[in-house]
Amino acid sequence: MLDQIQSASITIRQKREALGLNQREFAEFLGMGPCGERTVSGWERGEHRPSTSKLELVRSLDVRIPFKDTRRKHSFRFIDLFAGIGGIRLPFQEAGGKCVFTSEWDKFSKKTYASNFGELPDGDITAISTSDIPEHDVLLAGFPCQAFSQAGLKQGFNDTRGTMFFEIQRILAAHRPKAFLLENVKQLKGHDCGRTLKTILSTLRGENVPEIPSDIPMSEEARRSLGTKLNYNVDFRVLRANNFGVPQKRERIYIVGFDRDLAPDVDIKAMFDELEKEQAKTRLGDVLEGNASVDPKYTISDRLLAGHERRRREHEAKGNGFGYSLFNADSPYCNTISARYYKDGSEILIDQSDIGRNPRKLTPRECARIQGFPEEFNVDAVSDAQAYRQFGNSVSVPVIRAIANRMTQHLAEGPVRRTGTDG
Repeated sequence: MLDQIQSASITIRQKREALGLNQREFAEFLGMGPCGERTVSGWERGEHRPSTSKLELVRSLDVRIPFKDTRRKHSFRFIDLFAGIGGIRLPFQEAGGKCVFTSEWDKFSKKTYASNFGELPDGDITAISTSDIPEHDVLLAGFPCQAFSQAGLKQGFNDTRGTMFFEIQRILAAHRPKAFLLENVKQLKGHDCGRTLKTILSTLRGENVPEIPSDIPMSEEARRSLGTKLNYNVDFRVLRANNFGVPQKRERIYIVGFDRDLAPDVDIKAMFDELEKEQAKTRLGDVLEGNASVDPKYTISDRLLAGHERRRREHEAKGNGFGYSLFNADSPYCNTISARYYKDGSEILIDQSDIGRNPRKLTPRECARIQGFPEEFNVDAVSDAQAYRQFGNSVSVPVIRAIANRMTQHLAEGPVRRTGTDG
């Protein structure tokens, strides 16, 4: 029995250290409760042994961390807010940046993030003081979009998720990074007749900002920072993912800003004009598995197909274009994948008439591909349902990469607030 406890202790410590996590983070990674850190500590000291199922879970963990950053020198430092699974981080890390802080509240996304980067993000940003966030040169944030999305209620700043922008504002006010990149759904551009975006841009530029009602929810630190004047040169553009080489019609708004004092000559409009010239040709079949090789579990049932067809007929009778969408290998691209894809896959179904089966959903790996994630990206850290949510909420990596490559050209120009090396 003592040998078994000692063997388990060694296994647990080795797995945890290979993942790059401390005992608290490892407990959270395993989905353990508030006392998890103490339990893990006890396991590693050999005071007690985990259950058979928990030990098997630990043993099954994949400790290959494909995007762990082990470089000693970096050209700039950045933070990754509302990080999801790291789609915005990846291109900026590739471009020479060091991620010094990450925040993400969803426990499943945190697990996928840790499985790929070897770091477990901090939690709810509203509970994290700006003094606990390291100095950085670039702020990245794909802030919550449900409050502005076509699929949601489009409540904007009346939705708690919509007020997350003000958490970004208070971090910018405190740390004054040289640049930032924000990403959101394209509907932000027209929300509330454009007034929501106007408020965001005015705040970032340090212009006259409308008074924010006291009943709009936000952290106390964010509310105290509302009077702080920012001084960023800011522009935005809606860009389509399929123009950057991924077969998905995904339109998102990207907001880029540079500190006027540190980078006075950056022409953000010209940067976006250049990005808008991207016109890649895509083919969905380039990222799909052969239907015959896909697990039959992804094929939708007769009942679900009948429901899709019935709803499509009902929509057609009303004269609108809603209903399930069927694609094949020769389709140039598919619809936008959403966080609700796990429910029925209706926005993107793949034709399988070539093998005599009902249409199927995309596999998680195919979802990663239509978002432009590298093949090495680990999609197996969570269930299929959670993977669908994560990729639906994530970003098109090639679009971010194109923006990052242009932004980082200017990070090396002129003064910076940091030395650009580890510290």
